[in-house]
Amino acid sequence: MILRTFGWAFGITVLGLLVAALYDGGTGLALVAVLAVLEISLSFDNAVVNAKVLDRMSPFWQKIFLTIGIAIAVFGMRLVFPLLIVGITAKLNPVEAFDLALNDPHKYHHLMNDAYPMIAAFGGMFLLMLFLDFVFEERADKWLPWLEAPLARIGKLDQLSVVVAGGALAFTAGLFAEDPGKVMIAGVLGMVTYILVNGLGELFSEATDDDEDEDGEDGEERAPARSGPSSLALATGKAGFFLFLYLEVLDASFSFDGVIGAFAISTDPIIIALGLGIGAMYIRSLTVFLVRKGTLHEYIYLEHGAHWAIGALAVCMLVSIGRHVPEWLTGGVGAGLIIAAFISSVVRNRAGGGPAAAAGDDQPLHSSKV
Repeated sequence: MILRTFGWAFGITVLGLLVAALYDGGTGLALVAVLAVLEISLSFDNAVVNAKVLDRMSPFWQKIFLTIGIAIAVFGMRLVFPLLIVGITAKLNPVEAFDLALNDPHKYHHLMNDAYPMIAAFGGMFLLMLFLDFVFEERADKWLPWLEAPLARIGKLDQLSVVVAGGALAFTAGLFAEDPGKVMIAGVLGMVTYILVNGLGELFSEATDDDEDEDGEDGEERAPARSGPSSLALATGKAGFFLFLYLEVLDASFSFDGVIGAFAISTDPIIIALGLGIGAMYIRSLTVFLVRKGTLHEYIYLEHGAHWAIGALAVCMLVSIGRHVPEWLTGGVGAGLIIAAFISSVVRNRAGGGPAAAAGDDQPLHSSKV
């Protein structure tokens, strides 16, 4: 099970470390290893949330996520995206941007830092919307009932997540941003992207469910409900595509912080791409492991902890528009929340609560819900 799930990650690790050693000797090897650990620590909550979405996808779309999705995550977001941002900022074509990254990494880093407020606003607002949609929804199981219960009650106000996120963006742009206009535009685009991708995924998921209901009414034999916490149909076709698209945008939002934070360790784009790419492979493999083992069904508060970690990351990204937030703080808070949620789940199970498999059958995935 471990080898089958993490085999590609192990293979890419060996290959990446070998390339790093050949490229920059022992120094490159050490830097790539540190960057890989950084990416894993910053994105562990990403794996938990990804697993919740991946559990809704058909085997075909799960394979797409593990093949094409990995290529996009490793090469697209960790190598091409920074070059694209620098190219747009400095009005360079991709070849010139890559040449700048190799021959003048300090200028390349400076240009990336100049673009960071807009990047942080986009990614921070996308993640904040995801967090708010989660905490404003009523659910049977509550990790922090003293806090989650009142939030769910006020969440009955329609579009409250948009109101809160928009207010947070305006406050952040006015307080921290040197160019509030650009930050506001980037943040609004992050909100629009979330609402659009999430809405399309939900729309086509509902259409798939309706089609299956009609098949059942016509007397055709329906497929047995799958085991696990949800008897909803696995998303295929357009629904699967939009869930896949949602996962890619989600991964991109998580990767922004890691890509920028990596420059504190190395300014070499090759070293950064190798280190973050290895880390991204482990996050992908961990996502699959959580789905196949049913970990989220057994430890029911993990999803809660991951979303609170996402909320903390969103706040850190928004604050980082005008203030430096150390990477150890961002990763440490996220990891701490997930560990606390895991311990709470273990305590609940031992106390007789058990995995909430039956309760989960009656609950759809939350509407961020893709």
